[in-house]
Amino acid sequence: MRILAIADEESKYLWDFYEKSKLEGIDLIISCGDLNPHYLSFLTTFSTAPVLYVHGNHDGKYERIPPEGCIDIEDKIYVHEGIRILGLGGSMLYTGGAHQYTERDMRKRVRKLWFQLLRHRGFDILVTHAPAYQLNDARDLPHQGFKVFLELMEKYKPRFFLHGHVHMSYSRNQKRYDKYLDTHVINAYERCVFDYEDEEIKEHLFK
Repeated sequence: MRILAIADEESKYLWDFYEKSKLEGIDLIISCGDLNPHYLSFLTTFSTAPVLYVHGNHDGKYERIPPEGCIDIEDKIYVHEGIRILGLGGSMLYTGGAHQYTERDMRKRVRKLWFQLLRHRGFDILVTHAPAYQLNDARDLPHQGFKVFLELMEKYKPRFFLHGHVHMSYSRNQKRYDKYLDTHVINAYERCVFDYEDEEIKEHLFK
């Protein structure tokens, strides 16, 4: 399964200079947040792939202008062709705005998932907006990651963890790819494409 992961900044390659062929072969599109809802709706119009999304910390407008034709996977496990995808959007609380959480808040969200986690026997892809604590995050509060995401990976060993929030342009040292135990970690900033079944994901990951 070929997956297009997107986050934080609308891709001019896809939106401003769109050609239908650019999405050929894409089986699933996953948004990790902070994207214009019209952009997500645009992608559903020109692709047969489902578009899944979680909220970023700047996505309060989704309540007024939801991405049409897209699937909200917040606080649920969505199954696509046998692949279990868990969505937990939002960032660390820093202004009190929409989709901001303390570590305690995020843990409460995870605890409420206990039945879904039991019924589905875990999950294969963790989709968030914020990164995990000290794994591709930053030390300032707005960009600090959540410790509970590490615990989810430790317990359920998903194949992938997709996040956004930390822009690749923030630092030369910002990583597109990392690994935590058995989980491939991908920063979905702007766009990247990968194959779920790829055994050499680091070498083959491309924009």
